[in-house]
Amino acid sequence: QVMLVESGGGLVQAGGSLRLSCAASGPNFRTYAMGWLRQAPGKEREFVAVISGLGRTTYYAESVQGRFTISRDNAKKTATLQMNSLKPEDTAVYYCAAGQTTQTLKNGGYDYWGQGTQVTVSS
Repeated sequence: QVMLVESGGGLVQAGGSLRLSCAASGPNFRTYAMGWLRQAPGKEREFVAVISGLGRTTYYAESVQGRFTISRDNAKKTATLQMNSLKPEDTAVYYCAAGQTTQTLKNGGYDYWGQGTQVTVSS
């Protein structure tokens, strides 16, 4: 069983930055791909970014490519999403998720997820 707790959300102006963190508890953290998803009001949850267990492979949604960076620290059991050049359309609840592989996470297959943290970008 893996528990995930997100932090770091908040209100920021367009063009600003936020850093989201995900703290994991439970065994075998490094065996899981870690990802971030988001859900805006009235929209379905969507993939944002994913990183492989050893941190060697990352994938991003086209909408955040070049602005967001995902990373992880297996010793600390944390995953981080650095978000730069934020836009109002990035406003959503952001969820940390753990899955078997980067591909399954990209396709919406995740085993564990957190409660989410709100990110609001004002124009």
